Amino acid sequence: MIVKMKFLSISGPRTDIDRVCDTYLSKYEMQLENAVAELKTTDNLQPFVDINPYREPLAKAEQFAAMIKGDVECPKVMTSEEEMLAMIREVNHDILELQEQRDLLKKKMADLKERLAVLAPFQPLDMDLYKVSRYRYMKVRFGRITVDYYNRLEKYLFDDLNAVFIEGARDANYVYGCYFVSNAEASKVDSVFNSLHFERINLGADIVGTPTQACEELQKEIGKTKKKIRKIRQSISALIENHAAELIGARKRLEELCNIFDVRKMAARIEEGDNKEDYYILCGWMGEDDVVKFLEEVKKDDKVFVVVEEDREKFFGEPPTKLKNPKLFKPFELFIRMYGLPANDEMDPTMFVALTYTFIFGAMFGDVGQGFCLFAIGGIMYLTKKIDLAGIISVAGIFSMIFGALFGSVFGFEDVIPALWLRPVEAMTNLPFIGQLNTVFIVAVAFGMGLNILMIIFQMINAIKAHDKGNLLFSNNGLAGLVFYGCIILTIVLYMTGHKTPSNILLAIFLGVPVLLFLLKEPLTNMLEHKKRKIKGGKVMFLVQGFFELFETMLSYFSNTLSYVRIGAFAVSHAAIMEVVLMLSGAESGSVNIFGVILGNLIVCMLEGLIVGIQVLRLEYYEMFSRFYKGTGREFKPFDQHKKEH
Repeated sequence: MIVKMKFLSISGPRTDIDRVCDTYLSKYEMQLENAVAELKTTDNLQPFVDINPYREPLAKAEQFAAMIKGDVECPKVMTSEEEMLAMIREVNHDILELQEQRDLLKKKMADLKERLAVLAPFQPLDMDLYKVSRYRYMKVRFGRITVDYYNRLEKYLFDDLNAVFIEGARDANYVYGCYFVSNAEASKVDSVFNSLHFERINLGADIVGTPTQACEELQKEIGKTKKKIRKIRQSISALIENHAAELIGARKRLEELCNIFDVRKMAARIEEGDNKEDYYILCGWMGEDDVVKFLEEVKKDDKVFVVVEEDREKFFGEPPTKLKNPKLFKPFELFIRMYGLPANDEMDPTMFVALTYTFIFGAMFGDVGQGFCLFAIGGIMYLTKKIDLAGIISVAGIFSMIFGALFGSVFGFEDVIPALWLRPVEAMTNLPFIGQLNTVFIVAVAFGMGLNILMIIFQMINAIKAHDKGNLLFSNNGLAGLVFYGCIILTIVLYMTGHKTPSNILLAIFLGVPVLLFLLKEPLTNMLEHKKRKIKGGKVMFLVQGFFELFETMLSYFSNTLSYVRIGAFAVSHAAIMEVVLMLSGAESGSVNIFGVILGNLIVCMLEGLIVGIQVLRLEYYEMFSRFYKGTGREFKPFDQHKKEH
């Protein structure tokens, strides 16, 4: 059902807006409208331009709350706003200090790792780096040379160079090491090595001991630094855990305060001048029941002024649509939202969709075993994950079980339980003029005819709500359509059951008059509503257009009725497919392959269940909704704020 909406205007002292939102509006769902745009007739309206002071503390609270490990069972909500903000500032200050120390240690560790990476290739060199770097009559150069150039150096130049090269580590590309040369020959030897692309590497002047000893010292220092970083991380975690309850409570409260402050985006303010206090104005839609409770609550508050605007929609547009249905039908609102929410003057089709969708699904997919699987799996998913589609599947599974019992089918086996009604593949009915026809096809078409009659009645109800006399009386989905289609159905039923059909005169009246009304709908509607409008394009064009529209109407009656044959077709095909599954599993030979039966049922349940679900939804949208439902409503969107308990 659609909740009836009322338009409210709430005003009071400008400084009191936060208290009103927190104390009153947080308890109710209200869709706020932009007061500056809505209240055009009010003078001196200006928007609020204040910056939300809770946005930054909320971001910090969310950042710290994300660092909490596990769930906090009892969040602590601080009553004092100043105390809460001071706590966040204190935690932020302590964490920033610890993070600064951690960053310095990380930088130190990166430097240590870089020095270790430089020294590691020289570990095979057994020499005191501090001493060799300070020789008086000899120079030492550390570096690396490519393997190709090193081979040339070995082959051609070592005998002619007055230098000694000591190899360290080598990899696929480079040979690491150092060469010793006398001061007198240093310039010449350096030139030769430079021509061979020898890359000098500075190991640092403060290194003591051999490269191996220096690497061990660096590794020890890296280990100590890692421990310090780990200790700081533990300190940050301990700090967060010690304030976990306070931070979770602060985050929740700051979300409320932030959302309350954001209400200003939709509010307007009035500047009185002459040192008088400014006022705020809030306006929007609220459910009728909530309006009564809200007015009762604020009537003793002399700072809050509420005006309920009657017939507001006549001047400022249609109210938003808020659906309220029992829990059993709630998941089916998904299908309504997919098509479009009902407008304020339409009926809510949620319950109708819930009943027809599940009923038709069960008829097309009748099996006790497979229906139970859909019911159980869908129910578990809906209860745990709150997925609307899973709830729909679960309810549809109940009807699958019901029709499975009527058809006598359990996981495709038709010899386990007796059929309470009929077997879809075997049941046949003899009809006059047509001959033998499958019974489920006949029942499906009859069911479709009944639904079409119901759709016309629904359209008439919507037309009455919308005060649309033309569609109520002269439309093919109005009273004229009801008489026309009802007469055809009555004639067919009487003929098929062997009874006497209406006389030709009666048929001419009950079929001819509605056809004329279809054709003359536009001028008759104008006459009924006392509107003088000229026929566009002239009378000839009007009649030609009316003829084709009439042809389309007759074709839609026929195609719409035949569309329901798919209900019987899927009921028969489901039974036939399960016969094939059982045959392939060896059921007919007496040696049943359990794995084959399970796999076949699983495939049928998934694929055919999906196809049937889509086909039923198609019937709902194209064959039913198209006759009575527009779905032009706009969704009710209450302002984003955590609701308090009443």
